[in-house]
Amino acid sequence: MARAQLALRVSDLEASITFYSKLFGTEPAKRRAGYANFAIAEPPLKLVLIEGEPGQETRLDHLGVEVESTGQVNAATSRLKDAGLATFGENDTSCCYALQDKVWVHGPGQEPWEVYVVKADADTLGKSTHPDATGDACCTGQASEEAPAAAGCVCGR
Repeated sequence: MARAQLALRVSDLEASITFYSKLFGTEPAKRRAGYANFAIAEPPLKLVLIEGEPGQETRLDHLGVEVESTGQVNAATSRLKDAGLATFGENDTSCCYALQDKVWVHGPGQEPWEVYVVKADADTLGKSTHPDATGDACCTGQASEEAPAAAGCVCGR
């Protein structure tokens, strides 16, 4: 089963966890320091909450499609390249407390999208190996040389 992913950077993680638990009628599937994710069955959604700076409004961090296998990531990579989109792939990367294979693309407004598979749980937030990633970046969705970077898109401070 594939499902959409929405990653939000929130200033009050606990208040956000409480709100989204009530909104979707489920508790987080994973909680770590400064991080939580929900695996929502209906609608099929992976909601990721990343703790941001106190007092800042919630903002989009990145979007994604979670798939079941590396083969599906590879197929998405080929399809996206064939469609003329600039892609950046990451394999065996630790990001958002998970070992993942993924490919990144950017929409016309520079919104970062990833197609990814979670291969295993990880003990650390991790860092992206993306060449344009900055600082403590994980799950950056930052673009390659072929596509401009999305300003401020990092998921692991």
